[in-house]
Amino acid sequence: MVFTENGVAMLSSVLSSEQAVQVNISIMRIFTKLRSFLLLENDLKHRMDKIESNSNHLFKVVFERLDDLDERLSPALSPRRKKIGLE
Repeated sequence: MVFTENGVAMLSSVLSSEQAVQVNISIMRIFTKLRSFLLLENDLKHRMDKIESNSNHLFKVVFERLDDLDERLSPALSPRRKKIGLE
């Protein structure tokens, strides 16, 4: 069976046995841990998105500079050169 956090809180007001109280306390602690894990996951997702956007920009700059270097370092070919392969 599955309970919501509010359902567990309402159930604890109805049930009064020692075992029911201990089970409700355990379930409420689990809800608290789940909530903290969710917050941690959202924080990690935000941090990863930020890293990804920064790295995308960095890679773009690196590849643009590599292209510029390639253009400057590659030998200029004669426009009258004989092409190899099929046209």
